[in-house]
Amino acid sequence: MSDTRRRVKVYTLNEDRQWDDRGTGHVSSTYVEELKGMSLLVRAESDGSLLLESKIMEVTQDLIDESEEERFEEMPETSHLIDLPTCELNKLEEIADLVTSVLSSPIRREKLALALENEGYIKKLLQLFQACENLENTEGLHHLYEIIRGILFLNKATLFEVMFSDECIMDVVGCLEYDPALAQPKRHREFLTKTAKFKEVIPITDSELRQKIHQTYRVQYIQDIILPTPSVFEENFLSTLTSFIFFNKVEIVSMLQEDEKFLSEVFAQLTDEATDDDKRRELVNFFKEFCAFSQTLQPQNRDAFFKTLAKLGILPALEIVMGMDDLQVRSAATDIFSYLVEFSPSMVREFVMQEAQQSDDDILLINVVIEQMICDTDPELGGAVQLMGLLRTLIDPENMLATTNKTEKSEFLNFFYNHCMHVLTAPLLTNTSEDRCEKDNIVGSNKNSTICPDNYQTAQLLALILELLTFCVEHHTYHIKNYIMNKDLLRRVLVLMNSKHTFLALCALRFMRRIIGLKDEFYNRYITKGNLFEPVINALLDNGTRYNLLNSAVVELFEFIRVEDIKSLTAHIVENFYKALESIEYVQTFKGLKTKYEQEKDRQNQKLNSVPSILRSNRFRRDAKALEEDEEMWFNEDEEEEGKAVVAPVEKSKSEDDFPDSYEKFMETKKAKESEDKENLPKRTSSGSFKFTFSHSTSAANGTNSTNSKSVVAQTPPASSNGSSSKTTNLATSFGWFSGLSR
Repeated sequence: MSDTRRRVKVYTLNEDRQWDDRGTGHVSSTYVEELKGMSLLVRAESDGSLLLESKIMEVTQDLIDESEEERFEEMPETSHLIDLPTCELNKLEEIADLVTSVLSSPIRREKLALALENEGYIKKLLQLFQACENLENTEGLHHLYEIIRGILFLNKATLFEVMFSDECIMDVVGCLEYDPALAQPKRHREFLTKTAKFKEVIPITDSELRQKIHQTYRVQYIQDIILPTPSVFEENFLSTLTSFIFFNKVEIVSMLQEDEKFLSEVFAQLTDEATDDDKRRELVNFFKEFCAFSQTLQPQNRDAFFKTLAKLGILPALEIVMGMDDLQVRSAATDIFSYLVEFSPSMVREFVMQEAQQSDDDILLINVVIEQMICDTDPELGGAVQLMGLLRTLIDPENMLATTNKTEKSEFLNFFYNHCMHVLTAPLLTNTSEDRCEKDNIVGSNKNSTICPDNYQTAQLLALILELLTFCVEHHTYHIKNYIMNKDLLRRVLVLMNSKHTFLALCALRFMRRIIGLKDEFYNRYITKGNLFEPVINALLDNGTRYNLLNSAVVELFEFIRVEDIKSLTAHIVENFYKALESIEYVQTFKGLKTKYEQEKDRQNQKLNSVPSILRSNRFRRDAKALEEDEEMWFNEDEEEEGKAVVAPVEKSKSEDDFPDSYEKFMETKKAKESEDKENLPKRTSSGSFKFTFSHSTSAANGTNSTNSKSVVAQTPPASSNGSSSKTTNLATSFGWFSGLSR
């Protein structure tokens, strides 16, 4: 067996005419009896398994064994070099054939590279290129294309230094314009010299730095634009070219970083009110590219780079430019901000917390970011999605520091919920408020449907906000619990179950599902006291016989309650809604809930019968009192995972006066409605529908007379329904909450 010591990637064609990646392995050749001849074998790097076996039709060159390779490595660099033809016009075809032939052999590639380097051959070839262009010698130009492309595939840094020098690079680009496969040559030199203009936002006095920037741009252009995408057999041919560009970028970033005078001037002009819009756009784009280059640095160097930017004031500068009207400036600023957040979310958090001590909430950096997310004019909200991801990184406790002297988690979450959460939830609260929703009385129908004014773009935004709030439910425990109950937030979210946009209704349902998934009895009591299953069940009944994602998601929520045996929720559902749900027989979820409920009831009766009557009344009085004490203690104690810490209550903003002040008040006033809730059991109407009342108004939250409460009748469509939605839409198209957030 002979081993060429070549690593290759193996692909096989499957039955669907698609290429499957089998993995990377080493090539060897041997005689295979079954194939009756010499064959190529590829064995996997990982376990030596056979990836490919193929008979060789014709041996075109002698295979070099391992001992020969070792002998070559010991040879002096100048020994046994390939003899190059004289560099003349009539020899171009011979030169092209030579360069092409060596590419399949690593050793011959090495020998050719040494010969080209020692004889200064590349500059001679480029002189022939100029002659061929002057003579309009098309055949010679096609040969030169093959030669220069082949030399690039030799993958030698010493040759790149010659080819990409100021003296040679444009002629190299010129050779690569004459691809024989093209009817007409490309005009790459014209683009690089006339169209692509190098803009110095601040004059660069260092000539070496300027030359390095020019060179890097041109080499990147050669790699990305001029050279064809390498095949799977050529994937390693340009690895050194990639490294050449990489180290150039490292050098550029290092040289700029060391020039503090240059960077200070850039920051000064960026934040100067007198700087015109075009200049500021160029400055921001420069910083964007500067930060992109920094990704090539080693971790310790990248750390020093971002610390230099922070010292010079990158974050306050971003705060200014992200609030500007110019869309390009804001987009570039967002990209820069993403680099900073990805590198060090703690650095960003520290800045905004210090900033909060000196600035108003509406100009805090995070609130500027939230405002940009809310005000994204892109119909698909591409920028808003990017900003939402950055916000999630900033509020993620998993990347927050916790040391003996500093607990970043508690400090930052206190800051976020006191200074920023009301900005994030403003669109949600505004679009689910009583004055933004309306009754749609359908003539000839007994259905009153509360519909929110959610045009598609608004619905997308509300879905993003709900996704972030759902993340908070999963990761923030006390802070989000306090906020949800203080603001009666789940009730407002569930109004969106009436949205004509199914994806938004699903987001609202997912928010509730995450809350229930915590199996927290405080949340459970909040849900049952507020009768918050009502809009979910109405949505299920309104969905009728359609088997879709909404149906599955609602059923899964109730199935979770059944499987996890959440007793308080099971009892509430069965006692209040089972009459409406008992006809649903395509799943056993609701019958299962009824069974769980009856089993628990039997257990309680057995326990009650085993307790002497003289103790029975005292026992239940003590439990009821303990329940009230637990609810009061919850707002006085913080039960963070990291230990007890005093957390300030969420401060009310001026626009939030219509919400309940505390969970105690909400729970207390709800007790007055308990008897009324029992009377609101679902009743079948003459038309076969079920009616529940779901109020999201302030009066309902406070337990007062709900004369303005919304009524939802969920009607079960007949079996012959054509599957169309029974929801009526009359949606407003304006963002009424912009004015409250704009700077």
